[in-house]
Amino acid sequence: MALTQRLEFRQSQSLVMTPQLMQAIKLLQLSNLDLVTFVEEELERNPLLERANEEGEPPVRGEQTEPAVSQAQSSGGHDVDDFSSTGDGGEGGGDSAAEEWINRDLGTRAEMEQTFDTGLENVFSEEPSEAAARTAQDSAPSVYTEWGGGASNDDDYNLEAFVAAEASLQDHLAEQLAVTITDPSRRLVGKYLIDLVDDAGYVPVDLGQAAERLGTSESEVEAVLSILQTFDPPGICARSLSECLAIQLRERDRYDPAMQALVEHLDLLAKRDFASLRRICGVDDEDIAEMIGEIRHLDPKPGLKFGSAKAQTVVPDVYVRSGPDGGWLVELNSDTLPKVLVNQVYYTELSKTIRKDGDKAYFTDCLQNATWLVRALDQRARTILKVSTEIVRQQDGFFTQGVAHLRPLNLRAVADAIQMHESTVSRVTANKYMATSRGIFELKYFFTASIASADGGDAHSAESVRHRIKQLIDAEAPSAILSDDTIVERLRADGIDIARRTVAKYREAMRIPSSVQRRRDKQSMLGNALTATTLSVDRSRDTAPA
Repeated sequence: MALTQRLEFRQSQSLVMTPQLMQAIKLLQLSNLDLVTFVEEELERNPLLERANEEGEPPVRGEQTEPAVSQAQSSGGHDVDDFSSTGDGGEGGGDSAAEEWINRDLGTRAEMEQTFDTGLENVFSEEPSEAAARTAQDSAPSVYTEWGGGASNDDDYNLEAFVAAEASLQDHLAEQLAVTITDPSRRLVGKYLIDLVDDAGYVPVDLGQAAERLGTSESEVEAVLSILQTFDPPGICARSLSECLAIQLRERDRYDPAMQALVEHLDLLAKRDFASLRRICGVDDEDIAEMIGEIRHLDPKPGLKFGSAKAQTVVPDVYVRSGPDGGWLVELNSDTLPKVLVNQVYYTELSKTIRKDGDKAYFTDCLQNATWLVRALDQRARTILKVSTEIVRQQDGFFTQGVAHLRPLNLRAVADAIQMHESTVSRVTANKYMATSRGIFELKYFFTASIASADGGDAHSAESVRHRIKQLIDAEAPSAILSDDTIVERLRADGIDIARRTVAKYREAMRIPSSVQRRRDKQSMLGNALTATTLSVDRSRDTAPA
């Protein structure tokens, strides 16, 4: 076959990933917080973009779903004043069991911080008499301000300079290090170890790498570490949970041989194996109960008291409310959506005065980018609304009756219903949250795998099956602990065809211990309750009058 050269014309269609299309796809999967940050950067970069007037903005409402599984009907056309027109959218190391048992609820309620716009000018004009009085007051000498004790008239006066900053754990330890250790070489080792302390207050177990990097012996590092372990808070700079508890017990002068044996066998304490603990520690039931009570009053993570990151409150992207006719109203949270407009007036004025070709090309490019950003934001809002409305329609049983009626759902089902690509639905549901009457859920929460029905009926959602397993375990009696095989039989009786390994996987995912561990836990709780009742009865007998 001879090789020849020739020219051919072919016509084909293909999707070209332009920068604008890539930007639209990027905006689709951003959370509202990241989207606000992105828009703020664009406002600084593009002179033709400006913030829209937020007064009189109607909420962006979606479709209202019917009570039954019928098709969603539109509640009327909705206008978004922030956008010019609608464009085409693109495609879219764990703690040990002992530490978990000892650790108390250290979570703090996150406080929602709001930032207000400080660029507003004073809209009220000052009266001439008030202006004269203020000028005279500013020019008058003040003994108090002369000595530097009063308020300053300087424009650079900032009240935020007087707000105390939150001290971090490293700063707290560094202040104690500067007072305790005077040797420069040891102070250098101490600073290095302080930098290794994690948020919980622990240092790495192996200190050989630290000694090698600092060019000193491991015994010297151990000596400095023993000094750091005497710092506040008690238990800081420990290498393990046992060492952390031992430091705190020494601080309380309670680290006797029996308590030492208990701390060294925390694995038995996590398993509630009190019989073995009594034998190892050489104490009776009352003493072991008292020792465990002291252990539970200790802090397994002392470093969290200083500069720990606060849990951020989830801000929902979509609201779902009950409609007047029994359906559901779906609307976007417009308070978190950035509102921008294209300043056409400014561009018109510039186009009349610009003479250089480079300046014209620059502002033309700014106009195209601004227009595309506005359209991309509009399309993003409408796509999120469309996907959320379809999710509410598909999961009507969940919103009406609870998690037990959550249906199996995948991305393809929603994509086919709204005639979008599956990848677009995946990007829309990423980092988005929905506020409902049953709580705030991530959009991906409503997409669960299906489990076949035992009687050939409708499939069950994996989330509803997990909820059913938790209900069975919570309702079990201490004398009748359900094994995984028994749970499988109960679920099959309810019409759920599930394997034993699947039950074990769901149980472990919900951090529910095995049947053996649950039986031991509930028997120990029952024994502690009986012991407490007996002690109270004995005390009442001792204090009763003869």
